[in-house]
Order: sequence, then C-alpha cells, then structure tokens
Amino acid sequence: MGWKSHGFRFKSGRKLRKKIREKGIKIRRALQTFEVGQTVHIDIDPSVHKGMPHPRFQGRTGVVIGQRGRAYLVRIRDGGKFKILIVRPEHLKPQGG
Repeated sequence: MGWKSHGFRFKSGRKLRKKIREKGIKIRRALQTFEVGQTVHIDIDPSVHKGMPHPRFQGRTGVVIGQRGRAYLVRIRDGGKFKILIVRPEHLKPQGG
C-alpha cells in the first residue's frame, strides 16, 4: 500500500480545467496592469503555473495593495482574517470587466 502524492494542485483538476477552445495562454491577460486600491477577482489560469495562487482562492475578490516584481499583492478576507496573496496578472480580472 503506497502513499498518494498531495501536491499543490491535488484534487483541483475539475476546478482548474479549461474548455477545449479556451486552451493556451492569453497574452492580453499577462500584459494587464492594476492600480493600488483596485478591486480584482482571482480567476486562475491553469495554463500558467507561475504566480498561481492556491486553488482554494479561485473565485475570491480582493484589493490590490502593492506590487512585487511582475506580481501583485492582493488582500482578501478569509473567514475573519485578511490574507495577502502574491498573484501574477494572468490570474486576475478587474472587477466589472
């Protein structure tokens, strides 16, 4: 009886799956910019592994509070606490857009 691997993307295949016609990387999402204080939605792009937040944060909404290199610092509320995620722009969508 062997042990199963419990890696970073364990049990998130359904959540992080793309439709057949949506496959590939969208350059427009990689080049988008955000301002500090802007509200963003976390929408994980499974074709880009770098700068990907944990799948538990898929669909959450947060506020950009800073930048770290190409990535953005996004503050979200998780239960009664605030958490800061380091997320690249490929995994973010502006609110209302």
